[in-house]
Amino acid sequence: MIDSKRWSQFSFAQQIGHIGSEISRARHWEKENETANKDSALIRALELINLTIEDKKKQGGVKEIARLRELVCDQLIQTQEYNITLKELQTYCETFYLSHLQS
Repeated sequence: MIDSKRWSQFSFAQQIGHIGSEISRARHWEKENETANKDSALIRALELINLTIEDKKKQGGVKEIARLRELVCDQLIQTQEYNITLKELQTYCETFYLSHLQS
């Protein structure tokens, strides 16, 4: 696991990009019907989200990342409360990352 000091050196867009990579891994394992590996990737995504929330508390503005955390938790515990797919979460993270690279 990455330490919080190193994590805080990444831009917010880079942090979202790394979270998206874990969601992408979860999607891969979901397609392979490897639930344990999928869950491990989602847990890593949540760990990165939590680091991002802690980082944003110092800088202000945690609402968006907290919502992402809710959606990833929904995937992990499979409540389907939000009716969102891993593909949609991955697309969100990729789009956010790419749009902020061009800024």
